[in-house]
Amino acid sequence: MGDGFKNYMTPAGYRRLHEELARLWKVERPALVTTVAWAAGNGDRSENGDYIYGKRKLREIDRRIRHLSKSLDSAVVVDNSGRAPDRVFFGATVTIAHPSGDERSVTIVGVDELDSGDERVSWRSPLATALIKARVGETVTIRTPRGLDRVEVVAIRYDRLT
Repeated sequence: MGDGFKNYMTPAGYRRLHEELARLWKVERPALVTTVAWAAGNGDRSENGDYIYGKRKLREIDRRIRHLSKSLDSAVVVDNSGRAPDRVFFGATVTIAHPSGDERSVTIVGVDELDSGDERVSWRSPLATALIKARVGETVTIRTPRGLDRVEVVAIRYDRLT
């Protein structure tokens, strides 16, 4: 994360990344190194699928280990669970309403904590940037690829994130 920004993270996100790093470093990588060493001893490496696949997978694991290590080293853990829901800050779950009446809840988390759905948004995203410091009842303007979008903050809460 050498881009000059702080790497804010929830305690649960930090724990998940730390557990993934430990699993990769202590379980998956050693087992793969053993497999690659065995495959290398079988002779011609150019046609040895176990060796070729193992080396490729080892590079992927090493790349992920480097990423996780850098992320965890630069992490600033922020625990806002239980905070008074008067304004939107990091860790907040915010319910927003579009003028059409559609409501949606999003939780503002660290860049390494996003999931495949759209319920968790990075604190650096346009949506989170627009929501930060807003209060219930305020209307905020979000810059989207389709142009400006206005939403109203309906509710704010600070749950313990898992």
